[in-house]
Amino acid sequence: MVKKFSSFILHPFRFRLYMLKNLPAALFSGVNVEYLDNEKCIVSIPFKWFTRNPFNSTYFASLSMAAEMSTGILAMAGNYDKKPRVSMLVTRIEGRYFKKATNKTTFTCEDGKSLASTINYCISNDTSANYSARSRGIDKNGDIIAEFVIEWSFKPRIKNSV
Repeated sequence: MVKKFSSFILHPFRFRLYMLKNLPAALFSGVNVEYLDNEKCIVSIPFKWFTRNPFNSTYFASLSMAAEMSTGILAMAGNYDKKPRVSMLVTRIEGRYFKKATNKTTFTCEDGKSLASTINYCISNDTSANYSARSRGIDKNGDIIAEFVIEWSFKPRIKNSV
């Protein structure tokens, strides 16, 4: 992974500014990137007023937002500094819920190398491809709260011919 990208994502102030501009719901929800390397990204979502539902648990949309971010940051890392850039889009999301989330939930995606490989395939073959990344959410007691499969579609951006 490019060190510059990792330092940007893990920098508490710069990444929060990025979220304010591009992902305000994630910022206001308190989504936090806790760890990032070539293979793994760990993202947490707190249990607080803004993420809670009427049943006194974390709202499913808040959980899916954190799960998607754990996969999306790894996809962004695989796309960082690539020529041509590859557009990315979520095309499908599946979620399974196992237990009420009543405290901080931490999502882990360990598909970084596979996502980067898929992006490299798109660039070298000038074609689109999909990859289904998995993210598992656990609470502070180690109990599984939810598992998500987020399907990403990747496509090389059109090269400008001048």
